[in-house]
Amino acid sequence: MIPLKDDNPVRSTPIVTIALVVVNVIVFLYEFQLGLSNGAGLDQFLNQYSFDFTAFTQSFSRGGLTLAAVVPLFTHMFLHANWLHIAGNMLYLWIFGNNVEDRLGPVRFILFYLACGIAAAVGQGIVAPEPMIGASGAIAGVLAAYLVMFPGARVSTLIFLGLFITILQLPALLVIGFWIVTQLVSGLAELRMAGHAAGGVAYYAHIFGFIAGIPLLLLLRAGVRRSY
Repeated sequence: MIPLKDDNPVRSTPIVTIALVVVNVIVFLYEFQLGLSNGAGLDQFLNQYSFDFTAFTQSFSRGGLTLAAVVPLFTHMFLHANWLHIAGNMLYLWIFGNNVEDRLGPVRFILFYLACGIAAAVGQGIVAPEPMIGASGAIAGVLAAYLVMFPGARVSTLIFLGLFITILQLPALLVIGFWIVTQLVSGLAELRMAGHAAGGVAYYAHIFGFIAGIPLLLLLRAGVRRSY
């Protein structure tokens, strides 16, 4: 299943969602340029700004958290491994993020997004303490929020049925529910691999980001006007 768009209109311009997409694309283009001109420079850039759970925890034993240990908690969300990685993440962010931002407001939304990304990174690090990059943990939290607030919204979804391809209008409950089930199944496979990220995909970042999204939504939604 690949979601293409939803039928859920927004009341205002989703400025944070747009900004997140733009920043992610700009950073990826910079990565791409580094890779073309200097492969070692790209490796250094990724090593500096990816989230390394082992380095993060070791900073405690060296006298407390340092800025160098904390910054990657945020910067890893804006790094991507390849074109497919960023294209998939930005597609999901655009389809589902604009409505979540519309309901929460821009300030609450960016706080929600970053908090989900941090929870996802720490959760993945506990299971598989390898350096990680990508916005998918934060976006998983966005999917959880969308599922809670708009379970009946219709999502145009590309479906592959053997040799046949079709587009169906499916409820968000089914689309997002299918997605999280696939993450759980893949996460169990990751555990069987002694915690190594299966195929380079941080499935537990997706799972922990999704789980974190529900209580964070309830916390941040308190006081938000219910009319929509």
